[in-house]
Amino acid sequence: MAVCPGGHASVRADVCDVCGLPVGSDPASSFHPSASDPTMPSSFPYSQATWSAVIGADRAYYEMVQEVTGPRGAAVRFPGHGPGRRFQLRGTQMRIGRRSRSRGLAPEIDLSGPPADPGISRLHAVLIAVPAGNWAVLDPGSANGTLVNGAEIAVGDQVRLQDGDRINLGAWTAITVRRDDHPDDYRARSEEGQWPQGR
Repeated sequence: MAVCPGGHASVRADVCDVCGLPVGSDPASSFHPSASDPTMPSSFPYSQATWSAVIGADRAYYEMVQEVTGPRGAAVRFPGHGPGRRFQLRGTQMRIGRRSRSRGLAPEIDLSGPPADPGISRLHAVLIAVPAGNWAVLDPGSANGTLVNGAEIAVGDQVRLQDGDRINLGAWTAITVRRDDHPDDYRARSEEGQWPQGR
């Protein structure tokens, strides 16, 4: 069993199936999962801008997934309106997935629901802080893949994100990354009460 730079035992030999870090990489150049804990002070060397991830449902993406999955996907219904979810991006990484007590996995962006998207892996993707206060996304090997602005990203590749970029994953989930102008933007936007819908 491989061990990642974060110290996790991983079944996979390429990327850690707990935190998404590349197995066998230099720990000094990797991001440690505890650094994303918002209660711990960040010693991250880059200037951190305030970013947030807005979680919503994307009907066009859902319909594309339905075409690909055919009868297998028929049981998955597009969600109705629900409470909007927004996560402020903090630290050096934010794992995206579904909580798993048996695996000891508690992603910072927990998409367990409601509404729950059955196509989301336990560890589906990782948002990673990069220089100049920006963020990138990495798919550590999710079961259903990850798209950025409609293009599928390769497993293990970091794709740099820009303000307004859309990440699609699962059966209908859309995550729009936003660079907030100042901290008050996050507070104001977090009070939005409607479920963001895709175009």
